[in-house]
Amino acid sequence: MDVKENKMGTMPVPKLLITMSLPMVISMFVQAMYNLIDSIFVAQINQDALTAVNMSFPMQSLMIAFQTGLGVGMNAAISRLLGEKKPQEAGRAAVHGLILTLVNYIIFLIVGLTLMPLFFNAQSKSTAVVDYGIEYLTVICCFSFGLFFQICFERFLQATGKTVYSMIMQGVGAFINIFLDPVFIFGVQPLGIPAMGVRGAAIATVVGQCISCAIGAFLHFKLNRDLKLEFKGFKLDRDMVKKIYAVGIPSIVMSALMSVMTYCMNIILKGYEEAAATAFGVYFKLQSFVVMPVFGMNNGIVPIIAYNYGARKGERIVKTIKLGVIYATATMLVGLALFQLLPEFFLSFFKPDEELMRLGIPALRTLSFSFVFAGGSIVMTSAFQALGNGVWSLFVFIVRLLVPALPLAALFGMIGGTSAVWIALPVSDLCGLLLAAVLMRKMYRRTIKPMIVKDNV
Repeated sequence: MDVKENKMGTMPVPKLLITMSLPMVISMFVQAMYNLIDSIFVAQINQDALTAVNMSFPMQSLMIAFQTGLGVGMNAAISRLLGEKKPQEAGRAAVHGLILTLVNYIIFLIVGLTLMPLFFNAQSKSTAVVDYGIEYLTVICCFSFGLFFQICFERFLQATGKTVYSMIMQGVGAFINIFLDPVFIFGVQPLGIPAMGVRGAAIATVVGQCISCAIGAFLHFKLNRDLKLEFKGFKLDRDMVKKIYAVGIPSIVMSALMSVMTYCMNIILKGYEEAAATAFGVYFKLQSFVVMPVFGMNNGIVPIIAYNYGARKGERIVKTIKLGVIYATATMLVGLALFQLLPEFFLSFFKPDEELMRLGIPALRTLSFSFVFAGGSIVMTSAFQALGNGVWSLFVFIVRLLVPALPLAALFGMIGGTSAVWIALPVSDLCGLLLAAVLMRKMYRRTIKPMIVKDNV
C-alpha cells in the first residue's frame, strides 16, 4: 500500500515547527488565561476562596498529568506508526487511548467522591478554606469526563499535525469558561441564575471542558483523515497498552511531580503563614502564562520528533530540538523580565490584602529566576519522550521538582523564613537543566547520530 508522506517528514523544520506549534502555543496561552481569570473572579469573593482554589491546583494538575501522560504515550505510538507507514495499527493505538481515557475518568470520579476532606485538611488549618476547597474540587473531579476526553481528542489531532483544530477546540472551551465564570459565581438575578460562589466557578470550568470535548470529537471524526479509529474486530492488546505506557507512565509521573511539589510546598508553607500558600498559588497561576506556551510548543515538537524517529531522519530531529530550546529559552527570558519589573501589577489582579502583597512581591521575583533554566530542560525532556526514553525525562523532572527542591525549601525556611523558601526552586531548575544537557549528549551519541551517519553514507 502506497502511503503519502506526512508533512512532518518533508516540510522544512523551522516552518514545520512554527506550523505545528503556533496553534498549540496560542491555545495553551488561552488555557492559561482562563485559569488566571477563574482565580481573579474567585478572589472577588474573599481571600479564603482564592486560597482554596489555589490549593485545588495539585489535584487538578494530577488529573491533567494522568491524561496528558497517556496522551504523550499514545501520540508517540501513533506518530511512530504513521512514520512507519502503518495507518491501521495507528488507528488501533488510538482506540486503546479512548479506553484508557475512560479508566482515568473512573479513577478520579472515585477520588472526588471520597478523598476531598483528607486532601484539604492536610494543606490548611482554616475551616473556611477547607469547606470552599471541598465544594470546588468535588465538582471538578466528578464531572471531569469532559477534561479527559477533550485531551484525548486533542492528542489525536496533534498526532497527525492538525494543531489548528486542536487550537479551535481549546479556545472555544476556554472562552465559554471565561464567559460563564461571573455568571455562575455571582449570579444573574433577572435570568433566575443564583450566585453559586466557588461551586459556580467549578461548574463553569466543567461546562467549558465538555463543550471543548464535543468540538474535538466532531473535528476528529469529520476532518482527521490521517487517523481513522479501528473499532472493527477490536480487542484490547496488552502489548499495545505496554507500548503506550512505556512512554506514558514516566510522563504521568513527571507531570504528577508538579502536583506533589505544590502539595508538599503548601504543607511546608502552612507552618509559616497561610498567606504564603496563597502567594505561592498566585505565582503558579501567573507563571502559567510563561510556561504553558512552552508546553504548547512541546506538544508540536513531540509528534515531529516521534515521526522522524520512525522515519529514521536524524538531522530533522536535531534541528527540531535545537530550535525548540532556542524558542523556549527566549520565551522564558521575556517572562523573567516581566516578573522582575511588574510584580505589583500582576498581584493587583487578585484583590490582594497587605499580607499577600508583602509576601507575593519577593515570591514572584525570586521564583521567576526558574524561567532562566526551565525552558531548555522542558524541551529536552519532551525529546526524550518522543525518542522512546521516558525514564530519562523522569530523572530530569525529579531533579527539577523534588530533589533538591523540597529538602532545600524546608532547610531554607528554617534558616531564613518564608522569603528564603522561594530560593529552592530556581536552584533545582538549574540542576535539572545540567542533568538534561548531559543526558541529551548521551542520547545524541547512542540514538540520533547513527541515523545521521546512515543517511550520509
